[in-house]
Amino acid sequence: MAGWVAVTGATGFIGQAICRYLHDEGWQVRALVRSATRLQAAAPFVDEVVPGDLEDRAALDRLCSDAIAVVHCAGVVRGADARAFDRVNVDGVRRLVEALSSQARPARLFCLSSLAAREPALSFYAASKYAGEQVLQQQASALNWIALRPPAVYGPGDREMLPLFRLMAKGIAPVFGARDARFSMLHVEDMARLVACWLRSETVASGVYSLHDGKPGGYGWDDVTAIVSRLCTRPVRALAIPSFLLSIPAWINRWLALRLRYAPMLTPEKLRELRHPDWVCDNEAIQQVLDWQPELQLEEGLKKTPGWCTSLY
Repeated sequence: MAGWVAVTGATGFIGQAICRYLHDEGWQVRALVRSATRLQAAAPFVDEVVPGDLEDRAALDRLCSDAIAVVHCAGVVRGADARAFDRVNVDGVRRLVEALSSQARPARLFCLSSLAAREPALSFYAASKYAGEQVLQQQASALNWIALRPPAVYGPGDREMLPLFRLMAKGIAPVFGARDARFSMLHVEDMARLVACWLRSETVASGVYSLHDGKPGGYGWDDVTAIVSRLCTRPVRALAIPSFLLSIPAWINRWLALRLRYAPMLTPEKLRELRHPDWVCDNEAIQQVLDWQPELQLEEGLKKTPGWCTSLY
């Protein structure tokens, strides 16, 4: 492989996995990083660091210069109001598109969105991801781009879903919404593998695509508890969480965050996402444009994810 691949969000869970995979494949990785101290985990897989952020046009120009592709993973997943999300998830996409469009030979753009964008009315986060996709569709016509809507992503280094799996390993699977809800999932290695596949392909139609781990119809809570029970060799019981146990702290978080200026994860909008009954997606469109197949469904993916079930290691 040859050529520079520019990455935003390289210090995040998904960004690190992508940088590692691309570096191992022989690509030269250039990362936009706000602070050098944040790069420690990803540093072995980054060949060049560009100090700055998505509000720094000079840094974006340097990031995109002579790159053959830009992989945009940077995003905000927590906040108390729309502005907290839009500043990065919408305005950041717009600034990146502007920087790319100013290049004599613009790089291709891979933009990480979210399956939540399918339901923009649910939350500020979902609305911001949908609006970021709209920026691409309305302002990036001169670029070759794709936006990807992954479902819940897990794997080594994950900090969002790992606590949930640890709790399941102790025998309790908390259910935040309907017991019959269904959802797709994706191991982070399959995400990184898809990025590499996209880089190797020269003819991918611009557009918004979803993807999952290859299990048609996704998973239900019974599926997940059965898998965890097999892996941890103990019974796992799904436990419905009463609405008020999360709604009250979510509203308190909102009230405090707006006054103390911090970014909470648990908000009333996040609860609406968690309680949505259908987060199932399909691979039909992405597999029409890329020769990519997911390799890790949930049971195999959890076997490759350390730190959640002691009986596996």
